[in-house]
Amino acid sequence: MLEIKNISTFYGRVQVLWDVNIEIKEGEIVALVGSNGAGKTTLLNTLSGLIKPASGEISFMGQRIDSRPIHRIVELGISHIPEGGHVFKDMTVSENLEMGAYPMHAWKKKSETINQVFEIFPLLKERHKQLANTLSGGEQQMLAMGRGLMSMPKLCIFDEPSYGLAPILVNNVFQVVKSLREHGITIFLIEQNVKHTLEISDRAYILENGKVVTCDESCNLLQSDYIKKAYLGL
Repeated sequence: MLEIKNISTFYGRVQVLWDVNIEIKEGEIVALVGSNGAGKTTLLNTLSGLIKPASGEISFMGQRIDSRPIHRIVELGISHIPEGGHVFKDMTVSENLEMGAYPMHAWKKKSETINQVFEIFPLLKERHKQLANTLSGGEQQMLAMGRGLMSMPKLCIFDEPSYGLAPILVNNVFQVVKSLREHGITIFLIEQNVKHTLEISDRAYILENGKVVTCDESCNLLQSDYIKKAYLGL
């Protein structure tokens, strides 16, 4: 479904990504693990069209997307849910969700999709008339995830979905991410909560200093002495 080939990305003269290669198959949950400053968010921004790569190729469903504008990438079926959610705080919950349905094919089915989002996040249905700035941090994260689903994506990219959440809400967020596969959505998950991430993902890539250093099945990485020491504090 998604193929990232030899991607190198710069901020000005500073190189952040070095020949990154990642492949995601349809129906998978694939994780990207790395410490702060490893280049995870830069990779996502490159994938989403926010940053243009200096070299390499990105293909989605057989089509190159590394030179396409952001809205065209969304229309193809990629939804990027950024760290912290970034909801429209002066809009209601329903208005936020509608903003996510701006691709023409999604707008035509927005009522049906909103109902599906409300099934996944019943609390949003209860709060649909509330302004987003009256929601708690966890509720705003749910709203950001729901808004991302409104574009009817084939691939959903999550950048730190548990960021800033109380521990009691973290499990709920990961369960929602895992459940989206049942709705036919492929997941690319970037998280610093390595244990939870490896528990729900099929495979994972380890990114260090802008380079992919390891790729393996998540169950194997959970048993890796290096992963335990470097990322799990064991």
